[in-house]
Amino acid sequence: MNEPLIENGFAKVGGGTWLVGANQPAAALGTFTPKNFRGWLVPDRSRVHLVENSGTLWCAEKERPFLTHIACAAPISVVSDRLLLAPAAARSASTLVRVIPFSVRNAICVTECTKEWIVLATRSRLARIVLEEGELLTTRLECAVAWSTPKPTGFCPKLKLSDILFPKKRNNNLMLHFYGPGIVWLEGANAS
Repeated sequence: MNEPLIENGFAKVGGGTWLVGANQPAAALGTFTPKNFRGWLVPDRSRVHLVENSGTLWCAEKERPFLTHIACAAPISVVSDRLLLAPAAARSASTLVRVIPFSVRNAICVTECTKEWIVLATRSRLARIVLEEGELLTTRLECAVAWSTPKPTGFCPKLKLSDILFPKKRNNNLMLHFYGPGIVWLEGANAS
């Protein structure tokens, strides 16, 4: 079974080596072996891991019940927390997108996928927005799920020097600028 079967909020795959989100799989039929990524230069090591299995895996997250299957025809950057399931060969790298310059605070951990397919788990349905050359899309920080555009840049209407040097909490005004060409997948904004 190469493609996932998505039904009732679960993504089901057969035997093989899979890239799965943290605390996955929800259930496994047969034997499975989880393997973690190692090293200081692997930002997504606590958010995704590899699973080798001989039977069937069911992956689901109750906090993020909406599943979306995306084919990776071009390189796609995925917010690592939203990645539920992908073939191990799909992952090419991981990076941090720094929203505030020179600060790791509020940085977004991103998994780069270049081939095969991915399954995303989100709290709401996804919107797919196609950007043409030279177009600009501004989104809330928590809404960005995946993109095939160049790396986004952070934007905050009011950012003080103290916010950079001594960040206390996540700033609600933080936004991301996406520049075309490419595709951006978004979920709904938080209510509070």
